[in-house]
Amino acid sequence: MNHNAATDTLPRRRTPGDTLSWLPTTIGRRLRVFAWLSFAAEVLIIGTGGAVRLTGSGLGCTEWPLCTPESLVPILEVQGVHGAIEFGNRVMTGVVGLLALAVLMLTLHVISGRRLVLRAVWFALGGIAAGVAVYIAASALGLPDAALMSAVLLLAVLVGAVDSLRQTTERRDLAVLAWVVLVGVMAQAVVGGFAVISSLNPFLVGFHYTVSLLLVCVTALFLVRLRAQPGRRIPAVPAWFSITAHLTGVALALTIVFGVLTTGSGPHSGDIDIQRQGFDASILAHVHAWPGYVLAVLVLILAVSAWVLKLPPRRWMLVLVVAILVQVGVGVLQARTGLPPVLVGIHMVLAALSAATYTVVITRLKKPAA
Repeated sequence: MNHNAATDTLPRRRTPGDTLSWLPTTIGRRLRVFAWLSFAAEVLIIGTGGAVRLTGSGLGCTEWPLCTPESLVPILEVQGVHGAIEFGNRVMTGVVGLLALAVLMLTLHVISGRRLVLRAVWFALGGIAAGVAVYIAASALGLPDAALMSAVLLLAVLVGAVDSLRQTTERRDLAVLAWVVLVGVMAQAVVGGFAVISSLNPFLVGFHYTVSLLLVCVTALFLVRLRAQPGRRIPAVPAWFSITAHLTGVALALTIVFGVLTTGSGPHSGDIDIQRQGFDASILAHVHAWPGYVLAVLVLILAVSAWVLKLPPRRWMLVLVVAILVQVGVGVLQARTGLPPVLVGIHMVLAALSAATYTVVITRLKKPAA
């Protein structure tokens, strides 16, 4: 792959005054740094979200978006460390959102100059104005003001994304991924609010984690596409290898889904006063392990095949082998030691990193057409 051709130039015409001087006009170091920061933040928030749940701090802030009915921040004398942990995760959500916004603005400016950036800013300002108006009206009518305001803001972002993508003609892949991350982060804030309001409904909490994991994969894919040569792509591996790789993805997805259900039925409910009902965690732990072992076998087969045949994904397959084997080891160890919170938290983060690595592997199944 020609790195300079793929990442540092975007052939297009620009008119004088079409750029904002402080924003980059090519895919260079600044955009890559912010993209890496966005990826790291998405991984980190899984860790902080896990800490909220595993320390029983899920209701450390009893309200949303406020922490208490009277305060945005926790009152340590009343809520103690649980309030601080929960509020810390909320602050991290803000950091993730700001980084996603920075990546989006940089990407839009690289693609088309200030035109799309300014349109996105106008949509944002309009959404904020509409959100404030809805909040005031809902408060006066006794309706759920914060929820309605959040819905309006999310709708404004969705409309802005559609408008932006309709006008994007170059590197639309980067624009789509950047918008998906920003929309996903905003949606996550809403889902997190409903999780608190519903007293940590296990399905909402599980969905919250799953979406966070998917956002890690999307930010990883964005990093790959930054360095990829645009244009048509053709298969770089035999058909059987590609089919097996996608079947491996099914095994990975099943492992993660059953892992989420297992955690949701286990002892770490997020609050000492909340007891899980329904699924038997001991049975689910075995069900979770079955696709996990299948996944490990498939990954080993793919890794050996990739190295023997010298296929493009071979180096990332090695990384995936290490990630899955460590993940299996941590899973077995936590099951045999009574699910200590630290190991459960590591297991959650490793699942996201494994999924991100698999995402990179899939991108290596094709190569740019000559």
